[in-house]
Amino acid sequence: MAETTRRRRGRTEEDGLFDRELDHLPPEARWREWMNRVEATIFAASEPVGRETLTRIVGKSCSIDLLIDDIREELRGRPYDLVAVAGGWKHLTRPAYADAIRTAVGGNERKVDLTQSEVLVLMCIAYFQPITRAELSSFFGKEISRDLIGNLRSFGFIASGPRAPQPGAPYTYVTTQAFLLEFALETLRDLPDFEALEDAGLLSKEKLLAGDIMPRFAGGGDLGAGTIMDE
Repeated sequence: MAETTRRRRGRTEEDGLFDRELDHLPPEARWREWMNRVEATIFAASEPVGRETLTRIVGKSCSIDLLIDDIREELRGRPYDLVAVAGGWKHLTRPAYADAIRTAVGGNERKVDLTQSEVLVLMCIAYFQPITRAELSSFFGKEISRDLIGNLRSFGFIASGPRAPQPGAPYTYVTTQAFLLEFALETLRDLPDFEALEDAGLLSKEKLLAGDIMPRFAGGGDLGAGTIMDE
């Protein structure tokens, strides 16, 4: 407890020495410095950087969204962009350069190979989470194996959710930040609306079970973590 208090006090003191406001600079130079700070922080981070983190390095009156817009405008025409993904922002390369990157890095590129069954189960978890393995099995009309669930967990795409209010209190499964990052989603709200797809006749349980996979997930096995998905 004392150690935690010391860490918090140390951070507060450190933050107090860091000049967020930059009041001594003229407005244009201040904005430019805030842009540079935000871009440098996102560039240096291995994971998406959230809004709360970025507000620590800019003035109270600064709009993070406007800063990001200006940075993205300057990156127009570059082979990478700042993308809102997994609850934050991350530098990702543009799809047009995926082949060049793959050729350059070869086997060192992170590659996710999902079977069609794994993609379908992952889809169901994404839409109906939290969901148990028994519920998934009921949906597909056949048992969803522990090995299949284990594979999705090994990729980091799903994790255990709350226990279900059912006899035996089985674990449920939910998607993770890694799932959002892999499929270039900022939040789960960016998933195509399931009911709207059903109403439009574009998706149904029958189509799902038949393997008629939505385009958003169809390329899931060939995405690199540092590549922007084609829209």
